[in-house]
Amino acid sequence: MSEETIVNCPTCQKPVVWGEQSPYRPFCSKRCQLIDLGEWAAEEKRIPSAGDLSDSDDWSETPQ
Repeated sequence: MSEETIVNCPTCQKPVVWGEQSPYRPFCSKRCQLIDLGEWAAEEKRIPSAGDLSDSDDWSETPQ
């Protein structure tokens, strides 16, 4: 017997089995997948770029 991995849908937080029986994983449905895509397209979500960092957040400096 194999152990199933369960994740929460990023949109609605509903539990989703991470496997072939969940074709929209990590989303629970096509609807939640499209909601997430729309948020990215509307720039409600984004990955921070170097221009988003303040002077105190400089990633090029490494702690010593």
